[in-house]
Amino acid sequence: MTFTLATWNINSVRLRAELVARLLREELPDVLCLQECKSPVELIPTEIFRALGYPYMIARGQKGYNGVAILSRLPMREVGAHDFADLGHARHIAGQLDNGVTIHNFYVPAGGDIPDREQNIKFGQKLDYLTQMRDHFHGEKPQKAILVGDLNIAPREDDVWNHKALLKIVSHTPIEVDHLGAAMDSGDWVDITRANIPEGRLYSWWSYRSPDWDAADKGRRLDHIWATRDIAAAGHSSRVLRPARGWEGPSDHAPVFATFDL
Repeated sequence: MTFTLATWNINSVRLRAELVARLLREELPDVLCLQECKSPVELIPTEIFRALGYPYMIARGQKGYNGVAILSRLPMREVGAHDFADLGHARHIAGQLDNGVTIHNFYVPAGGDIPDREQNIKFGQKLDYLTQMRDHFHGEKPQKAILVGDLNIAPREDDVWNHKALLKIVSHTPIEVDHLGAAMDSGDWVDITRANIPEGRLYSWWSYRSPDWDAADKGRRLDHIWATRDIAAAGHSSRVLRPARGWEGPSDHAPVFATFDL
C-alpha cells in the first residue's frame, strides 16, 4: 500500500476552507493533517472535504485557537488524543489506517516571545509539553507509526534563515532543540523530511510580518514528518509546497509532504 501524507498548519480551517479544498484537488494527498484549526469540531466544514473524496475525519477542536484534525480518503479510526502538560488544549489526535499504521498529529505550543521559563509561562509550558511527549513515547515504544505536525521548533542550522541570529529566538534556542531531540529519541523517530532532503536550507514557515516573504526568505522549518525506525525506510518523496504560502489569503505555513510504501 502506497499513500501520500501532508501536514499543514492552516491557521483557521473555516477561514481557509477553500485553500484546504484547493490542496486536496491539486495535490491529492491520501491523508491531510491540519493544525491550528481554530474551530469546534462540529463547525469544521466537513461537507466540503467529503465532496472531494475525503469522508473520514478525526479531530479535536476549540473555539478560536488550537485544534487538530486529520482528513483521509482511506478508512481511519481514532486511537487517541493526549493533553500533554495538562494545558486543556486541543493539540493532539491520533488515527490508525487499515494497514495498522498509526498517525499522530501534533500542534506543539509556540512558547511565546521570551525564551525563559521564569519570565514567560508559555515557554515553560512548551518545554513541559515536549518533556511529556518524550516520557509518553518512551513508555509506549511506538512501532509502525508516523508523527507529523507543527512542532514549532526548527532544529537544524539549515532549518532557519540565520542560525546565529536565531539562537536566542523562540523556536531555535538550544534548550528547545534539545527537548525536541529527546522526544524524537524516546520514540526512536526518524526525521523523514531530512532523511529525504539531507542537505540545504529548507523552510515551511514565513512570517506574516515580512512585506515580501518570498524575496526576503527569512523562513524556518517548523513543520515535520517523522516515522518510527521500523518503517522509516518506506518514506520517500518528501517536499514542501512552498507556492501555497503565496496563495491568496494564505496561512503563514506551507504544507509538507511525504509518501510511504507500506
